[in-house]
Amino acid sequence: MSLSPSTWSPLNRRRWANFKANKRGFWSLWIFLALFGVTLCAEFVANDNPLLIEFNGHFYFPVFVSYPETRFGGQFETEARYRDPYVKKLIDAKGWMIWPLIPYSFDTINYNLPQPAPSPPSRDNWLGTDDQGRDVLARIIYGFRISVLFGLTLTVLSSVIGIAAGAVQGYFGGLTDLLMQRFIEIWGGMPVLYLLIIMASLVQPNFWWLLILMLLFSWMSLVSVVRAEFLRARNFDYVRAAKALGASDTTIMFKHILPNAMVATLTFLPFVLNHSITTLTALDFLGFGLPPGSPSLGELLNQGKNNLQAPWLGISAFCVLAVMLTLLIFTGEAVRDAFDPRKTEGKR
Repeated sequence: MSLSPSTWSPLNRRRWANFKANKRGFWSLWIFLALFGVTLCAEFVANDNPLLIEFNGHFYFPVFVSYPETRFGGQFETEARYRDPYVKKLIDAKGWMIWPLIPYSFDTINYNLPQPAPSPPSRDNWLGTDDQGRDVLARIIYGFRISVLFGLTLTVLSSVIGIAAGAVQGYFGGLTDLLMQRFIEIWGGMPVLYLLIIMASLVQPNFWWLLILMLLFSWMSLVSVVRAEFLRARNFDYVRAAKALGASDTTIMFKHILPNAMVATLTFLPFVLNHSITTLTALDFLGFGLPPGSPSLGELLNQGKNNLQAPWLGISAFCVLAVMLTLLIFTGEAVRDAFDPRKTEGKR
């Protein structure tokens, strides 16, 4: 489908008009995309490596390539540490450097703090530092990116599994539906958070391991919606006609019924993404999430709890999470309005 609304079908144009009519959700989407776009380019916004170096008539790009200190007249073959006063002096003698807006990465320790870490906001560290001397704003930028990417990946994978399971249940019904429904009821009755904590404590957690653990339970969120749509549509005339023409069950399920079922499913996706992000934050807060040192909003909240004398830690993490989740909720409400059949059918 073309990206231009003028080439869309009348139904899709009405849906887009309904989405835009919800000003709160419409602008929330654009604000969220803008913030996410900035964090996707985090290495160009917050980094302890310069964006560009001109040295002795040659140009270097430390953001993309690692250069040894000897390249700039130093003594070590290891990667140059551009924040080191010695390396700075070498480069400034025969060239110049262009730094990112925030000259810290998520794991950069500021050894020149005016007071012991965690230090309060200053001109050098806009949101202060955490208890290890790392820049809070840089960790927020990288943590925002990880949280959203994790949530998007988990939402896509869990949606695929949940939609497939709900489609099989609703289309075949009978014993298939009965057995799968009993399994989902038993599986869904387990204490998910406790199981995630137990599993995460048995192995060294990382991004993909946490994704697999959470995928074991998150796929059930869309099953009931898709199942209900398939149960409703499987006896419609167009489905019976497709069966009479010899269409296979797979073709009927995913070509004829699924597009109609997706209307209800799409309205839940922003809320599934919201839940994925909050679950990851909760695990990080409890210490069972991403590996130690990873940029994490939940870990920053935990630092705020452990360092009540440094309120900028908890306040910064809380404000970022509140804004992120609020934007997603408002966007979900606008998507719900866009696919509301009462509104799309009423505008003829």
